[in-house]
Amino acid sequence: MGQRPPHLQVAAICTRKREGVAEVLLVTSRGTGRWIVPKGWPMKGRSLASAAEQEAWEEAGVKGKIGSKPIGSYVYAKLRSDSFGEDVEVLAFLLKVDRVEKRFPEEGQRERAWFDAGIAAGLVDEPGLQEILRAL
Repeated sequence: MGQRPPHLQVAAICTRKREGVAEVLLVTSRGTGRWIVPKGWPMKGRSLASAAEQEAWEEAGVKGKIGSKPIGSYVYAKLRSDSFGEDVEVLAFLLKVDRVEKRFPEEGQRERAWFDAGIAAGLVDEPGLQEILRAL
């Protein structure tokens, strides 16, 4: 019997260059407060890249240029309300940030902060996401 394929989410790897160094924007998860990248479920009527771009706006208040193809993917176990985990595959899209807004849909629900890409890799839990961030 084959394994059930993982659910699919999309993520925005929000980046900027500061003094020649790549920085990555992380946000905190609403549930656990751990550092993550903006991510969510695909949206009807939007491409996967566009959905990732929308998640970056809603969760982190940033706008910019999103790549049309994923730069990588990773898997994590999403905890359900019954305390069981489901594997979720996340397609990661690069978003080059050109605007950071003070007001955005999830402001006050999450913290957001810029980190050197290597430091950001050490702050997130998912090994696949760590690899993506270290490669920036």
